[in-house]
Amino acid sequence: MFGIGTLPDLLRLVVLPVLAWTAVRDVRTRRVPNVVWYPLAALGLVLLAWELLGHLPPETVLDRLYLIRVGVSVCFVVPLSYLFWRLGGFGGADAKALMVFAVLLPTFPSYVVAGTEFPLAATRLGVFSMTILTNTVIVGLAYPLFLAARNLADGEFEFPISFVGRRVSVGSLSAAHGRLFESPEGITRNGLDLDALRMYLRWRGLTLADLRSDPDALRDPDSIGETFDPTDGAVHRAATDGGTSPDLDDEDAVDGDTDAGAGGDTAAADPDASFDDPWGAARFLDSIEGTAYGTSPEKLRGGLELVTTRESVWISPGIPFLVPMFVGLVVAFVYGDILFGVLGALGIV
Repeated sequence: MFGIGTLPDLLRLVVLPVLAWTAVRDVRTRRVPNVVWYPLAALGLVLLAWELLGHLPPETVLDRLYLIRVGVSVCFVVPLSYLFWRLGGFGGADAKALMVFAVLLPTFPSYVVAGTEFPLAATRLGVFSMTILTNTVIVGLAYPLFLAARNLADGEFEFPISFVGRRVSVGSLSAAHGRLFESPEGITRNGLDLDALRMYLRWRGLTLADLRSDPDALRDPDSIGETFDPTDGAVHRAATDGGTSPDLDDEDAVDGDTDAGAGGDTAAADPDASFDDPWGAARFLDSIEGTAYGTSPEKLRGGLELVTTRESVWISPGIPFLVPMFVGLVVAFVYGDILFGVLGALGIV
């Protein structure tokens, strides 16, 4: 013991500041670099090997119980995280975080502070990574209530959409996350991804203000001139740190002498004209790798029509899942398993 806990358990606490940082990144950009997880995974493997040496060969009940718990953590939580990612239930960073927890935190750690042992409540299963997962899900369930309260405070409450979406001004979409909760036909859960919208704007070298200022001209695919790197559509750091997003100004244009997105005289474009490829949506999707977050030409056109004709729209912001995961991790270290505690209070376990 090192006064508070074993050396492996003390080293495991490094996950707290790392996950706190990734949670902030998740809120600001919805992007977490893969390199974050490599040191934690390596540390987990080293600590797991260290502790396995003390339990092999499994001569006691505690040795066998430890191996079973590690087996459940690695052989169940890791595939489960991957499955949830494949099914779209988790983002890539969320799944990687849980996989790291399965290796780094397979069993309950133990810390003694001022005579009190933490976590306060263990479980019979004793698989700490499972506790983190269940805590995360429980904390995440509060997110719809938060959205509803925010919409109510803003005077925009509509049942049931206010529990899963929020109304924002179209001008703020350049720095928003999630997807449109509307199409020209009405409310939909399969609206245009806002990252795909940013990709399209960057590809054309346009800002959202440009798009809204002359939609009739820009709807003509012949108005597309020089095109640019669409990137991955992420919100630029400057926009989330109080700076200016390139989607809100003209900094994306590479050639200063080129009118952003203009390939000729489009001022006289007929707003009622019928085009084979309105907005150049199909051309855009054909020019990039992948599908731009599952975007079809029809979905892109519908989203563009919406953002050029409306002042505000409903969006589904999605859950920055690393935030409830961080809260669930902290609760796990301090209290333990929320679900087990509730079931225990009800006399079920």
